[in-house]
Amino acid sequence: MHTSMHYTGSSSTRKHHIMNTKYHSKEHQILSTLRQVLSSVVRDATPPPGRPGPLSTKTINDIKHSFSLITAREKEIIEEAGEGMDKRPRYADEPKTSQVVQFTKPKDKN
Repeated sequence: MHTSMHYTGSSSTRKHHIMNTKYHSKEHQILSTLRQVLSSVVRDATPPPGRPGPLSTKTINDIKHSFSLITAREKEIIEEAGEGMDKRPRYADEPKTSQVVQFTKPKDKN
């Protein structure tokens, strides 16, 4: 897959790099998989209460830092796509909890 970068000009108000959506989707998929794998490793390596864990303090801190980096990049990807972090899955037959309301600006009386 080829991912291209487009330059929108030298204006400081424009984004210098706009990456295509497929790149973001694949990158987000990779990050999600990494998060799941790290979570599984942590669950598998967590000992029963009262027993020492097999991971060193440095490794535990490195894993925490990895989760932070993954979360930060996922947030950037979602924001670049124009979406919010508040999206949650819902069932197809679940009623919507919000409704779009159109407002019409009243005409000035002057």
